[in-house]
Amino acid sequence: MQFIRKMLKNEEGATAIEYGLIAALIAVAAIVAMGRVGDSLTNTFNNVATTLENGQ
Repeated sequence: MQFIRKMLKNEEGATAIEYGLIAALIAVAAIVAMGRVGDSLTNTFNNVATTLENGQ
């Protein structure tokens, strides 16, 4: 019976899971942000290349 009480009071596993979830959310946010920055840079470089080709 004491073993079950200890297991119910033990929160170390829950803390590890919470840290894992936080890390996963940060990773997803970073991937989305980097993708958007990449798209923006692609558009910027395409605009520069077009301007240089047209000689403006």
